[in-house]
Amino acid sequence: MSDQPIPAVLDRTERSGSPGLVLLFAAFLVAIAAAFSLLPREQAANLIIGLLAFLAVIGIFALFAYAVGFLQFAGQATRNDVTKLVCDSGQEGLVVTEADGKMLYANDAYMTLSGARDTADLRAVERLFTGTPEVSEAIYRLAQAAREGKRNSEELRLSPPLTGEGWVGWYRIRVRPLSFARGRRVTLWTVADITRERERHENVFQELQHAIDFLDHAPAGFFSCDQYGDVSYMNATLADWLDYDLAQVGSGGLSLSDFIAGGGASLLSSVIGSPGEVRTERFDIDLKNRGGQSIPVRLLHRVAFAHDGTPGISRTLVLNRASGEEPAEDLRAAEVRFARVFNSTPVAIATVDASGRITRSNAAFARLIPEALKRGDSGFDRSIYAGVVDRDHPAVAAAVTAAIEAKSDIAPIDVGLKGEGQHSARLFVSPSEELNGTGATVYALDTTEQRTLQENFAQSQKMQAIGQLAGGVAHDFNNVLTAIIGYSDLLLANHRPTDPSFQDIMQIKQNANRAAGLVRQLLAFSRRQTLRPQVLQLGDVLSDLQMLLLRLVGEKVTLDLRYGRDLWLVKADLNQFEQVIVNLIVNARDAMPNGGQIVLRTRNITPEDCAVFNEKSLVPGDYVAVDVEDNGSGISPEVKDKIFEPFFTTKEVGKGTGLGLAMVYGIVKQTGGFVFCDSTVGEGTTFHILLPRHIPDENEEPVKKEVAKAPSADLTGHGTILLVEDEEAVRAFGARALTARGYTVIEAATGMDALEIVDKDPTAIDLIVSDVVMPEMDGPTMLGELRKRGVTAKVIFVSGYAEDAFAKNLPEGEAFGFLPKPFSLKQLIEAVKEHKG
Repeated sequence: MSDQPIPAVLDRTERSGSPGLVLLFAAFLVAIAAAFSLLPREQAANLIIGLLAFLAVIGIFALFAYAVGFLQFAGQATRNDVTKLVCDSGQEGLVVTEADGKMLYANDAYMTLSGARDTADLRAVERLFTGTPEVSEAIYRLAQAAREGKRNSEELRLSPPLTGEGWVGWYRIRVRPLSFARGRRVTLWTVADITRERERHENVFQELQHAIDFLDHAPAGFFSCDQYGDVSYMNATLADWLDYDLAQVGSGGLSLSDFIAGGGASLLSSVIGSPGEVRTERFDIDLKNRGGQSIPVRLLHRVAFAHDGTPGISRTLVLNRASGEEPAEDLRAAEVRFARVFNSTPVAIATVDASGRITRSNAAFARLIPEALKRGDSGFDRSIYAGVVDRDHPAVAAAVTAAIEAKSDIAPIDVGLKGEGQHSARLFVSPSEELNGTGATVYALDTTEQRTLQENFAQSQKMQAIGQLAGGVAHDFNNVLTAIIGYSDLLLANHRPTDPSFQDIMQIKQNANRAAGLVRQLLAFSRRQTLRPQVLQLGDVLSDLQMLLLRLVGEKVTLDLRYGRDLWLVKADLNQFEQVIVNLIVNARDAMPNGGQIVLRTRNITPEDCAVFNEKSLVPGDYVAVDVEDNGSGISPEVKDKIFEPFFTTKEVGKGTGLGLAMVYGIVKQTGGFVFCDSTVGEGTTFHILLPRHIPDENEEPVKKEVAKAPSADLTGHGTILLVEDEEAVRAFGARALTARGYTVIEAATGMDALEIVDKDPTAIDLIVSDVVMPEMDGPTMLGELRKRGVTAKVIFVSGYAEDAFAKNLPEGEAFGFLPKPFSLKQLIEAVKEHKG
């Protein structure tokens, strides 16, 4: 601190002495003295004693006031000396004014700023700062705040400054109200010279501006983005590379995906780090300018992570590899590293020129598309087109052209590959840095398995749709056949065999029965036929069937049965399985018109053996396989995809219905098995049937052969039968047949009609014969409602579908009879007789 004494400051905060009060006090003392001289001695003595007592009291109170500090003598400090010293010697100018503008206090710093030599030259703040309109407006706002008792602060620029040094001076002026001890409202003005501070700020700003200018025009690109990929800053160099306007970038709306090709934006967003960590990752990717052209770059991507692990704003340096502006590195080491990755990657990669000629390829490409690397006389010399089927050449050529034009985001191409088997691939084509930018890089992924799965799924969906259609047609057709067969039986009952019409009616019935067989095959394909599964040992089944099969194949074809040892048990419908074998044997025989050999083989299949079939839909497990192999003409790939479709046949017109293999497919699928076909044109065909292994329960009883019951001689009866059938012809036939046999028949067209009939007299029903599929209410639902109404009569369901298709919809534990459509008059009467009793 300087040894110079602090100059005098303006201070009117303390009250000065009053000469008038001094003269008044002196006159009072003279008056007292005169009174002493004029009064008698006794009165003067009393007056003196009283005056002395009064002065003594005043003295005592003065001593007490001095002791407690209330009274101070002249020459002693009347306020806090430390506070006064701080204010007097402060660096900022301090001015205290009253409401009328009178200055009560001004420290030395303010007097120096104002240039006052003494208090007479001192000017108030409003008079000191004048000049431009901006200064006057600021001073007015400060004065207004002082009058209203509010706080305010302003920064003023004066040219020239108050001190006269330099060209410009900056000042910060504040006002705030003070509460004065004597009840007066005063305002404190603070004036600080901030010229040096502003100069430092301007220097920092200029340096920052220089840094920004340098960053904008640096030989490398730079951008910054948030965790969502929105770009907050991009330098002029990078904007120029990408052909963007800096104003457009600064206005927002630009994201990483707008200028990073392919999946590079996702690559940058995938950088993760620990809380508080700062990570720098290096990426070699391609950018795309506004015209779609690619720019190969190297990114140094720096991301700082917060304490909660969330990524903050990134800082990314962009080095343009096309212009050679990246840092020097060991090129030999980089080349070796690239070659190692290039040849070991499982992705097939090749570079091609504008004509499609392959200039470089890796091992994966050679394995996937070997035809493209062969040399020959076909016009192709190690060309991508040599490995792709002809129909896909235009698409590949268009992609290569787009890559040479430096376009990005070229759509992938699905192509077929030449060579053995039906292989396919998906090609991704992108611009290449090689060949001076006149080439393309082709990335190939093997999609053969995926395409096979898609085709199998599509085939499965198609077969399911055809099955639903076939099942619906079969159901409706069964109603028609039931009426034809039924009325034929009624006519035959009224005609003798010698009648000329008898044979005609028999022809109608026989053809109707033949049509019924075709319908059963449709139901087998749609998996809606009635199956009676039982535990079978396929070796025994085929032994019993051997004689029939030998008669079917004829003399030109030999049948070789090869039984596997210790075959597992399966659970299937015996009659339907025999029909499957017969159909396959007949088809194998027809494929060898000049003779040949059929091998019928059985064997166990373990889960490990399932892979041999190379079928994606086959679920690994324990199966019993039945193979039917011939050495006939074989099946072409185009035909092979359609052999299980109904009504598809390669035989001549009139020699095949196209339902044999469809029935095989449906029966095997409904049994829970699989059927596959392997065939080579000119060599032969093998059908593989895989039925799941059946493991009997401990309490499962062995299957006993059913003994056919002798038909009842007397087919007449009595009682009331509720016949529910929505098909009018079938209902009329059934009612007529039952009435002729002595039954009372109540007809109902729908389930709702049946409920109305029962509501009138629920005890009159002895037996219910009902269709399953009906409008408004199906048969199982109707039965449940009848049981709620107290009807206990037995029920016979008739349907063109399998009983398994509706049995699950019946009330639990409900017993019922089943009569499949189409049925004859005799079958209807026997079923009613059996359940009615």
